[in-house]
Amino acid sequence: MSKSYSELTQSFERRSIDPSIFRHGDHVGVAYEMLCKYDFMDATMKYGECLNMIATKAGAAKKFNTTITVAFMSLIAERMKKSEHTGYEDFITQNQDLLSKDVLKQWYSAERLKSDLARSVFLMPDACNESRANEASTSALGATAG
Repeated sequence: MSKSYSELTQSFERRSIDPSIFRHGDHVGVAYEMLCKYDFMDATMKYGECLNMIATKAGAAKKFNTTITVAFMSLIAERMKKSEHTGYEDFITQNQDLLSKDVLKQWYSAERLKSDLARSVFLMPDACNESRANEASTSALGATAG
């Protein structure tokens, strides 16, 4: 596991982390560590429980979003399995887009991600980025033309 995030992950799991200094990049690093430590389902459940409790303790319970949490955990886990990396620093160098909060926009509309329903249950994606939509429509046109 990455030395730079192992202590932060321990604090996160103890729910003793200071939420005011826990930024998006830290979320990704802790998720990576937990996915190294636990299988996907356990990591996702533990991560979500800890994050929800930390947000609630900070008086920001409405900030926790099940859909964003599960989608990011899934995306990070998939990238971890698909890439050859020697640790978190190597992994994140290969996957810089994970450091953007906007990475899910290629699958989800902003309205869907911000919904009350998305906060409470995992929602399936409802959108795709424009280039994927164009590729899909071009493929569909090509398939029907032949």
